[in-house]
Amino acid sequence: MSAFKKRKTEHGSTKEAVLAPSTKSSRPKTGKVATPTNKKRAHAQVEIASEDSEEEEEDDEDEEFTFADLGVTESLCDACTSLGFKMPTPIQRESIPIALEGKDIIGLAETGSGKTAAFALPILQALLDKPQPMFGLVLAPTRELAYQISQQFEALGSLINVRCSVIVGGMDMVPQAISLAKKPHIVVATPGRLLDHLENTKGFSLRHLKYLVLDEADRLLDLDFGPILDKILQVLPRERRTMLFSATMNTKLNNLTRAALQQPVRVSVSDSNYQTVKNLMQRYVFIPQKFKDIYLVYLLNKFAGRMCIVFTRTIHEAARIAYLLRALGLSAIPLHGKLSQSARLGVLNKFKAGGKDILVSTDIAARGLDIPSVDLVLNFDLPSDSKTYVHRVGRTARAGKSGFAINIVTQYDIEVFQRIEHALGKKLEEYPTERDEVMVFGPRVNEAQRVAITELKNENDRQNGGGRKGAGGGGIGGGRGKKGGSRRDGMDQDEG
Repeated sequence: MSAFKKRKTEHGSTKEAVLAPSTKSSRPKTGKVATPTNKKRAHAQVEIASEDSEEEEEDDEDEEFTFADLGVTESLCDACTSLGFKMPTPIQRESIPIALEGKDIIGLAETGSGKTAAFALPILQALLDKPQPMFGLVLAPTRELAYQISQQFEALGSLINVRCSVIVGGMDMVPQAISLAKKPHIVVATPGRLLDHLENTKGFSLRHLKYLVLDEADRLLDLDFGPILDKILQVLPRERRTMLFSATMNTKLNNLTRAALQQPVRVSVSDSNYQTVKNLMQRYVFIPQKFKDIYLVYLLNKFAGRMCIVFTRTIHEAARIAYLLRALGLSAIPLHGKLSQSARLGVLNKFKAGGKDILVSTDIAARGLDIPSVDLVLNFDLPSDSKTYVHRVGRTARAGKSGFAINIVTQYDIEVFQRIEHALGKKLEEYPTERDEVMVFGPRVNEAQRVAITELKNENDRQNGGGRKGAGGGGIGGGRGKKGGSRRDGMDQDEG
């Protein structure tokens, strides 16, 4: 019997804005690096991707860098300072100088490591040198991530008046076509909707594109965007710079890198396919299945007043828990794929602004979204794979801040939890709880469960009673007159 299986099952045996603004107005000359380790620079390996041999690099002893040291121009350094980017993160330190040299990059870094600025700053600097419309294209797997990337480009490029256009599914194509006709500098898009415009929007072309970024590239392939990416690559100029960023690297990405990049330099600041940042505290509670709701409420009470994301496996469970928590007077809001695109953006904005303390979400929020000041990630349902786990817990402890992740593990989750621990390469510690303290919440939670079931039934009755569900989008859905257009339109609707 494994060590984990020997643990007792007695539940009582065991708690853009892109980045938070800096309080200083001037660019600091010294200070701690906002990285997983402040005292010692994370070891980064840089290699030509086509070479078989790998050269070991030595760590610099406590050397600190500024964005100016990396070659970033003064106006962009000022923008970094105004956004609270005090010091470059490891992925930024290693990739920005290479990108400024005009080389293609494969960037491998843990989630929350500052990948967006790592590709945005070099593109903006090149744009500043030779301004032109349709200068850069960023492809992202999901709508929410596309909006977030655009926000960071606009924030970093605010002093140089950069213009961005977001092209995603679930939205009317006509306003998007008008936006493209205004010749933005940067287009941030999901692949399906971009291909719709390339095929159907008169006058839209990327023949003069200078930079292509494939962000969350492994996720792009996980969502079956491969054939669409092939079509997009065929209409892009070969004389361009390409950057591919991913939290993990696998064999599925090899064909994409060969097709999209030319003699890329590989930059890695992760020593594992499943790396989590060091300032993230990860714990678990091992409990009977029937007490999950009670333990959830207990844990949220322990972290009262903190920003928290509760992850569930299904849309139904996300909605149920949100109703349950509201019945208990907690400030909770659900996020899942049945919401319309505008509703999802509204939920995210409300949570980011502090209007709600608890976001109850499916894996729609697990990747890429940079929500500042999330103190706790609580896995109510464990994810089915280790990669999703890494991205879930990566919603906290971002940009050098500390964070907490707690996993609710039942007797039915032991095998999945053991796989996650194995992938992380470590055993997680148990979060201490007292049975008597937890069960105090039992009667109130039982009543809230009944309220939640009633609310869910009423919601289902309203949906079945008529009216369109809002997960699609108004206006033109997919490619006009094209087979498969509606399928393309929904491919970027991320869901857990």
